[in-house]
Amino acid sequence: MELVKLTIDGQEVQVPAGTTVLEAAEQLGIHIPRLCHDPDLTAVGACRLCVVEIEGMRNLPASCVTMATDGMVVRTDTPQIIEARKTILELLIANHPLDCLSCEKLGDCKLAEYCYQYGVKESPFINPETHSYELEDNNPFIIRDLNKCILCGRCIRACAEMTCNDIIDFSYRGFKTKVGPFGDTTLAESDCVYCGNCVAVCPTGALTEKQMQGKGRRWEYQRVTTTCPFCGTGCNFDLMVKDGKIAGVTSNPESVVNGKQLCIKGRFGWDFVHSDKRLATPLVKVDGKFVPVSWDEAFNTIAERLGEIKEKYGGKAFAALSSARCTNEENYLVQKFVRAVMGTNNVDHCART
Repeated sequence: MELVKLTIDGQEVQVPAGTTVLEAAEQLGIHIPRLCHDPDLTAVGACRLCVVEIEGMRNLPASCVTMATDGMVVRTDTPQIIEARKTILELLIANHPLDCLSCEKLGDCKLAEYCYQYGVKESPFINPETHSYELEDNNPFIIRDLNKCILCGRCIRACAEMTCNDIIDFSYRGFKTKVGPFGDTTLAESDCVYCGNCVAVCPTGALTEKQMQGKGRRWEYQRVTTTCPFCGTGCNFDLMVKDGKIAGVTSNPESVVNGKQLCIKGRFGWDFVHSDKRLATPLVKVDGKFVPVSWDEAFNTIAERLGEIKEKYGGKAFAALSSARCTNEENYLVQKFVRAVMGTNNVDHCART
């Protein structure tokens, strides 16, 4: 593997050829601000917030799309860079609602975080036009507030590269540019599969989870990492827990199996947990009606009925269908029971197809 050595803020680092300056800086623990960049998506260098100084270059290149070269000398926090970043942030908030106190994304908004870091409180740029898009909440899962969109393109690339659906893209031009499905329709009118991967990568309050609206600030939640129960893939995510109840699900970038990616079931199908229709005790049918019983009574009833069926009809009259929601050990026990106890090979699994 070819390696290149460069210096960033006085520190030397050796990285594989093809590594970007931003990635090299991360290896040294130097954080370079970015809004359009996401490590799981194609780098486009659109927001320009990650600009740096490189000796021998006249302008300030975007570090997320600039490849590290041997002998390169990089600076990430000079007065010129700081001034450039402040100007970029001022341009971004020139037509961005400053309703942070009531914004659902407060505490998890990169734009607000960087404005705080660079002391940007307002914009000196006066725009005679302002966006006044209606809040889009006509679907069950995602709220889109295009007034807060900074056109970073993360959601577009997530839809194309993670989900491979290409449902959304940039529409119109200039000041009227906006993100949306073909024909400038809503997500509800499009072929969106509601995986929510666009929400997971959005750096502002433009895209938020509808189920979590008004339930709490991000810092109020306890994040509990767990495994999705809906199939056998084993995706991980974080349960957002407040006051002992699940308020929503967010991606966990550290997940080995899936990273930020989830499907509609994993991200939005958790609400059954607190459903009042969930069974709290075993039920046995007596005289045509279900009656609550203890676990011992339920197990005894099951054993008796299965024994009767086997004795009367033989083991081949019995079949079992296992589930991907169970653990490997539980599925093993199911097939072991079917073969060793019931005496049949009629066992199948929902994920086989």
